[in-house]
Amino acid sequence: MTRWFFRTLAAACLPALAACAVGPDYQVPPPPAVTRYTETELPAQTASPGTSAGQPQRLVAGLDLQAEWWTMFHSEKLNGLVAEAIKNNPNVAAAQASLRAAREIVIAQRAAFFPSITGGLSATHNQDSQVLAPTLASNALHYDLYAAHVGVSFTPDIFGLNSRAVESLDAQASIQRWQLEATYLTLVSNVVVAAITEASLRDQIADAEDIVRMETRVRDMTARAAALGQLSRVDVAAQDTALAQAQATLPPLRKQLAQARDQLTALLGRLPPDAPREQLVLDDLHLPADVPLSVPSSLVDRRPDVRAAEAALHAASAQIGVSIASALPQITLTATEGSAATQLAQWFGPGGGFWSVGGEVAGTLLDAGASWHKVSAARRTYEQMTALYRAAVVSAFQNVADSLGALTSDADALNTAVAAQHAAALTLSLVQQQQRLGQVSQLAALNAEQAYQQTTINVVQARASRLSDTVALYQALGGGWWNRPAQADAALLGEDRGR
Repeated sequence: MTRWFFRTLAAACLPALAACAVGPDYQVPPPPAVTRYTETELPAQTASPGTSAGQPQRLVAGLDLQAEWWTMFHSEKLNGLVAEAIKNNPNVAAAQASLRAAREIVIAQRAAFFPSITGGLSATHNQDSQVLAPTLASNALHYDLYAAHVGVSFTPDIFGLNSRAVESLDAQASIQRWQLEATYLTLVSNVVVAAITEASLRDQIADAEDIVRMETRVRDMTARAAALGQLSRVDVAAQDTALAQAQATLPPLRKQLAQARDQLTALLGRLPPDAPREQLVLDDLHLPADVPLSVPSSLVDRRPDVRAAEAALHAASAQIGVSIASALPQITLTATEGSAATQLAQWFGPGGGFWSVGGEVAGTLLDAGASWHKVSAARRTYEQMTALYRAAVVSAFQNVADSLGALTSDADALNTAVAAQHAAALTLSLVQQQQRLGQVSQLAALNAEQAYQQTTINVVQARASRLSDTVALYQALGGGWWNRPAQADAALLGEDRGR
């Protein structure tokens, strides 16, 4: 390889050092200037009915959310379900593959910063036309030709076309990174909510079955009293209706339980026949007492969906530069060196070498305004991404506000449900005392017991709502990914965490 070849290669790379990227330089949007999530000040803690899953929850401003937030429910069964879902759920695997593919595309685009080197070998057997000048200096019409060449081609990034393209692709890879994080957070949240729902439905079914048993006893007692002439057939029909109504509550609950079970099984990456053996009840889950409440200004930096929207905004900003640079002239430098001979023994011998050096400047002279409209379209796309980013921010704050409101309201609902349960329990106790004294019938006692069981179902539903509200708040606050251990982060993302 001759000296000029290396000089040409070096000269081709030098213009890239002075490249200037056209188009706007991206600026991260500032966070909203708010100091709270809700319209009014939040109470220091929620109501406390003093029952299981009814302890007060304290909203601790500035308390950070741990990465494995589901462990705060103190359930080994739940922890096992979440770990299996993270490992086996196909949606996470698909998001991971999408992120890896996006990173590979970025690396491929960065290769355009360097010269492209090609090479070739050829061997041909030829016959020249007798009426045309022969190809060889020997005037031979039949000959073999062996040739080898190496070529260098380079397009300096004078106006930053490739720089902006890499910037855009890198931002698109960031979108995939945050979509992976959102998939992970959604998966974990869905697993926890599905487990809470299943546990709640099991408790509700148990209470509903107790009500059906009591209604059956009441119906049998009513029928016997009617046979003795103490009650009418209307009373029996009324009790038949009450029993049928109680029985009618069971099929929907069992259907919901089966569906919740199927959903949990699917989240674990299993098929329905391979449902997990773990069967939670509400007493397996403990309501976290201290609930973290991050500073509002940090929410946009921690919500995966907002970060994905910001990355899309960044990609759109870079595309403006791409469209501008594409309309400007492009310089291409080329250099080729090789050797040719009619015999293999003379290949690379004296006199067979050839070379060429060249350059080209090419640009669009007239395209009926197409380039201008492409730039304009890129700017309009940036405006669209700006609006979508604002929408993502608004939605994020709404999610947190909704979750905080639900924590307070559902704590009050549980407080009311427990008060009703206590009143029903007191009524049942008094009726049972009167029954032992012969002052009321067994039928009255059974009716009081039925009322108590119904209030128990209401308490179960309210307890489950508080647990689910806590999950919703953890999810709305971003899920604590920023506190994930480095090893776990590398396993999920395939590289060290970074913006």
